[in-house]
Amino acid sequence: MLKWINKINSPKDLKAVPLAKLSEVAREYRHFLIKAVSKTGGHLGASLGTVELCIALHYVLNSPEDKICWDVGHQAYVHKMITGRRDRMLTLRQPGGLSGFPSPFESEHDPFIVGHAGTAISQALGLAVTRDIKKKKNHVVAVAGDGALTAGLSYEALNNAGHMKKDMLLILNDNEMSISKNVGAISKYLNKVITNPIYNQVRQEVEKQLDRFPRLRRFANTSLEGMKHIFVPGVIFEELGFRYFGPIDGHDVVGMIKTLKKILSLHECCLLHVITQKGKGYAFAEKDAERLHGVSPFNVKTGEKVQGTKELKKYKQEGISYTEAFVQSLVKVAREKKDIVAITAAMPSGTGLNTFQKEFPDRFFDVGIAEQHAVTFAGALAAGGLKPVCAIYSSFLQRSHDSLIHDVALQRKPLILGIDRAGIVGADGATHNGVFDISFLSHIPNTVIGAPKDETEMNQMMKLAVHYPHIFAIRFPRANIPKIYDKLPKSTPFDIGQGEVLREGRDVSLLVLGSTVVIALEAAEILEREGVDARVVNMRFAKPLDASLVFSSLERSKWLFTIEEHVYAGGFGARVLELLERHHLTGVNLHRFALPDQFIEHGSREQIFDTFGLSAQKVADCVLEMTKIKDSYSLPERS
Repeated sequence: MLKWINKINSPKDLKAVPLAKLSEVAREYRHFLIKAVSKTGGHLGASLGTVELCIALHYVLNSPEDKICWDVGHQAYVHKMITGRRDRMLTLRQPGGLSGFPSPFESEHDPFIVGHAGTAISQALGLAVTRDIKKKKNHVVAVAGDGALTAGLSYEALNNAGHMKKDMLLILNDNEMSISKNVGAISKYLNKVITNPIYNQVRQEVEKQLDRFPRLRRFANTSLEGMKHIFVPGVIFEELGFRYFGPIDGHDVVGMIKTLKKILSLHECCLLHVITQKGKGYAFAEKDAERLHGVSPFNVKTGEKVQGTKELKKYKQEGISYTEAFVQSLVKVAREKKDIVAITAAMPSGTGLNTFQKEFPDRFFDVGIAEQHAVTFAGALAAGGLKPVCAIYSSFLQRSHDSLIHDVALQRKPLILGIDRAGIVGADGATHNGVFDISFLSHIPNTVIGAPKDETEMNQMMKLAVHYPHIFAIRFPRANIPKIYDKLPKSTPFDIGQGEVLREGRDVSLLVLGSTVVIALEAAEILEREGVDARVVNMRFAKPLDASLVFSSLERSKWLFTIEEHVYAGGFGARVLELLERHHLTGVNLHRFALPDQFIEHGSREQIFDTFGLSAQKVADCVLEMTKIKDSYSLPERS
């Protein structure tokens, strides 16, 4: 029975709970959280670790006037519940439901959308500066954790914040996924001392008096610094300009509340180091924090994934995931070429590179949440004579754009990019949809962009990539390889920029890339039943395009249609348009199927494809409608 949290629909309601009863509130939130996420899926482990922290923050602060900037927003599920969204938790990550991350479009208690790590300190500093310019008095708190301090952006912000010394609090949620644990009797004692108001008054007065005696000041500084290095675990933060407090127990809600009140009363640039346990309160998540970091619906009693009948049927009709196919092809070539090294940015299991790591531990590098560094590091490895492979999610690769241009392409160095989650990702939504990579890669000179439809093409692209002297990007979706490809003739070896005709047709040509091949094949079957003969062309590469296939399609059919899991601007279809323009081909009946110029929220790939006209049925319907509208056609002349 949820005695307490059923009464809490706002931070004000939480403050009405007696201090001594907050541990019961935490237990109820944890119980509710496990049950809710077991139905919807989501980021379970991180939020289980921050239950008491969320309660303590809202017990002390006055949100939304006081600002809480979450870093790695999947820590914030209980924050969502406290701020009036508990009744909607069963819509989490569902179409039209709650986002899996904070969002100001969802609640005034969320200052920012937070789906990528490393942003909170910069955002909190910006809010603190804004507050001071506007002469307001609210508190600003940043909560960084779950590895966020491995992000380079975090250190840039730490450096700036420590220099500016604004009144703000950074809470370092250390769940052993980032900074090492340092808890003991001395640490607890030091924390009591340095949060004591009398201690802080004395410290401030001593520092004021020492300013009058420069020689004594130098001596005092030397002595104090020496003692600090011995006793204080947060000396690096003190050196950067923060007042360091901690470590403290992040599951002692009452203790955190008392500490927060003392620190916030100082009105200084402070850092509180909080120790938490990822997955706290759920045995399966505590035992395997990585596996239960992000989950699909699961059985609460066993911790195992639950598959519905529809999902299970679909799963049996599909092959291995594209991620598995990528890693398998990488491992194959790595066994032959000893100069191949693999790099990931804190996603060894998500990108599948943990498989590579097991076989080649000395050739594997996890650089943390630092995509820009990952690419520049890879460029240097290439300069030294190695063949680097960076496996990075499409939406995270956005962060490394300058490094790709300046530190790899401009240097004329080779780099293989395994662009995972290219396209619609599903429940993670707008922050993770990888629908911009063709546009931000295709303008880089000498870059190849391939999109394999199956394992055979993945293997061939990997073989081509290891011999290519520049950037070779292989993009693939968060999906399993459709079994329909098993019915097709096996692909023969191909060169860079070479596509294939999967099905001949005289009425229309469907030019497709990677994940949309299956859509075109299914759409062609629907069209055939309607009397329309469709040619299906697997282009394989967005750059360079197989111009001969585009031109032969123009010669054979009245209409060209391009289909891609990417936005219109700068995508595969746009590149086909550019090809036609360069050859002065005008009046071509060309229609592009792509994703619109907007941020697409959470929902399954199938739902989103259908919504935006990319399902096989919607494609077929549109082709039929358009070919009826304009049935006259004159073949354009090619120069």
